Amino acid sequence: MNRPMKNSLMKKWAFPIILMIGPVLLVLTMGLSISFGATNIDLKTVWDAVFHYDPHLVSHKVIWDLRMPRVLGSAIIGACFAVSGALMQGVTRNPLADSGILGINAGAAFVLALCYAFFPALPFFYLIICSFIGAGIGAGIVYGMSSLSRDGMSPVRLVLAGAAVSALLTALSQGLAIYFQIGQDLAFWYAGGMSGIRWPELMMITPWVVCALIASLILSPSITILSLGDSVASGLGMHTGIIKAASVVIVLILAGSAVSVVGAIGFVGLIVPHLTRYLVGTDYRRVLPCTAILGSLLLILADLGARSINPPYETPIGVLIALIGIPFFLYLAGSERSDH
Repeated sequence: MNRPMKNSLMKKWAFPIILMIGPVLLVLTMGLSISFGATNIDLKTVWDAVFHYDPHLVSHKVIWDLRMPRVLGSAIIGACFAVSGALMQGVTRNPLADSGILGINAGAAFVLALCYAFFPALPFFYLIICSFIGAGIGAGIVYGMSSLSRDGMSPVRLVLAGAAVSALLTALSQGLAIYFQIGQDLAFWYAGGMSGIRWPELMMITPWVVCALIASLILSPSITILSLGDSVASGLGMHTGIIKAASVVIVLILAGSAVSVVGAIGFVGLIVPHLTRYLVGTDYRRVLPCTAILGSLLLILADLGARSINPPYETPIGVLIALIGIPFFLYLAGSERSDH
């Protein structure tokens, strides 16, 4: 059997396999992650805590109040970063697109720094709104800068603009942290971590995230056509401007929600969509649900690794993701350059 036929068979069967086995793996990985911590808890106790909760047992309270929101949050945030990256890559036809690379995470973190500096008692709901606004500011500056060239926007130019804007916004955030002495508050956002996730934060972002994910699935056929090029999409009668605008709003909601809770974790939206397209093909009706599942798995496993490397201390999860993401980014950048 030749290689193209093998690849087509793999893509044919990978989609149903991921949809059937992926949720099972998610549940098993969640159980494993809940059971592991400063004090390990056996899986039977985890099962009892979930289905027969007893508030008088310390282990049950630890599971419900600390570990379950952390693990569920990891799954939700992983899906947010991964799907936002897939949407950006489909709409812009840029294989290097990712919320961390293109200034969205840095923009959200900068506005959060402003909130900590000038409005330290701001409720979490308004922090989420400010995070959305910051994500939009970061994305707008990056796309504006990369469009100034006479030759227009290119993937490499977009990444360079994103790196410059991210560096600027990060420097401004650090300046605010030093001047207003809020470095301790902001250190968490830059390192990235799941330890701060609690039920109130999770309940606050979940409706936004669910609506954005459903909207992305509704748009998925249009994203598939749009990824072929604006001229092809326009020739088929598609209103490309509306689809792009809706996709940008979805990306800002997903990335803004994620950054407001766990900080600026990069490369999830770069790695997972490429892996998904390799497995299931380029049809976004398949790419987006599989990307959400694999993104959730990646962040749950990364959080588990962050707690396992040097217990009882935690390794910043952003560092672990970057160890995979940076070589992957360099490989993609080299491939993009060779193609041109």
